[in-house]
Amino acid sequence: MKHTMIDQTENFVKNKLKDESSGHDWYHIYRVRNLAEKIAEKEGANHFVCVMAALLHDIADEKIAGSEEEGLEEVKQWLESISVEDHYITHILSIISTMSFKGGNQTEMNSIEGKVVQDADRLDALGAIGIGRTFAYSGAKGQLMYDPEIPVREKMTKEQYRNEKSTAVNHFYEKLLKLKHGMNTSYARKLADDRHVFLESFLDQFFGEWEGKL
Repeated sequence: MKHTMIDQTENFVKNKLKDESSGHDWYHIYRVRNLAEKIAEKEGANHFVCVMAALLHDIADEKIAGSEEEGLEEVKQWLESISVEDHYITHILSIISTMSFKGGNQTEMNSIEGKVVQDADRLDALGAIGIGRTFAYSGAKGQLMYDPEIPVREKMTKEQYRNEKSTAVNHFYEKLLKLKHGMNTSYARKLADDRHVFLESFLDQFFGEWEGKL
């Protein structure tokens, strides 16, 4: 029964996000789901909850849904429509509503399943994939690749994080380089190490080329 619910949810999400071009497309979900399964196995988390939360986490994201409230309601209605038990629905919605970065203002996860899915999502923001997604998202938002006159924001509200003018390269300093230190699980921390190093080497190359030194 749970396997059928997962298959139905996969198809639902794939149809919703197949044409999304901001880095929050179906293949992002696919990667996060796979990472969540690996981490859940290592950490002894509930497989069904982790997979369902990973599959649905961006349906409720305001970047996709317009508002978090509308997105969470859509997720709730979907889970009810396929007869997911109430206690699973509550758990999945709790994870989805608290896992986003939100400019560094997110609430700490209170379940191992939440920690697993948050780590999986954060890992997909690191490494080569994370770099590609950052530039895709900035392009979709009409942001510049880099502008040295736009300062990196040290602290910001969720609203500032979402709406203020920034650049793709600034996003590395405002979010991506902080993610390694925010991993919840020991297995995710191991996976994050190499991806974090790749970000740093990319920035060294980028600024070397920007200044004409390379």
